[in-house]
Amino acid sequence: MQTATNPDTAQTRTAPIVDNILEAIGNTPLVKLNKIVEPGSATVYAKCEFMNPAGSIKDRMASYIINRAEEEGLLKPGGTIVENTSGNTGMGAAMTAAVKGYKAVFTMPDKMSQEKIDGLRAFGATVIITPTDVPGDSPDHYVNVAKRVAEETPNSFYMDQYHSQWNIEA
Repeated sequence: MQTATNPDTAQTRTAPIVDNILEAIGNTPLVKLNKIVEPGSATVYAKCEFMNPAGSIKDRMASYIINRAEEEGLLKPGGTIVENTSGNTGMGAAMTAAVKGYKAVFTMPDKMSQEKIDGLRAFGATVIITPTDVPGDSPDHYVNVAKRVAEETPNSFYMDQYHSQWNIEA
């Protein structure tokens, strides 16, 4: 554990020392919300998931799905993680892939911000941009493109966040 003292409040905090960034996922603070309810009526806390390493509540889910895929033998060393994303799941998965040494390919609709695309690429991911204005059953829809990429890529694992039981478990 590492301790730090805030000079403004004289409070000392203890933060865990982790072996790699993935161990920091989910270890986000709970913050007491003092002005949400009448004093004495209840205690309300907020879990600050935005403080996960890749900045999203989806870090936990992405890492969990990847860990489970490894455990089940669906994702092997040198493999490729494939997923459709609008950004947050992709960021958590891209970070996890980078730390664990996997390749990553993400499909995204063209309405997503350049910052999200750049973030994925900063982790070494390949990003395939798809048209936004296509129906869900179109072969060009970002979900269908991801499925096709996974089918055509040897040694790949399709996370399938929208239908994965592991998403619910995470």
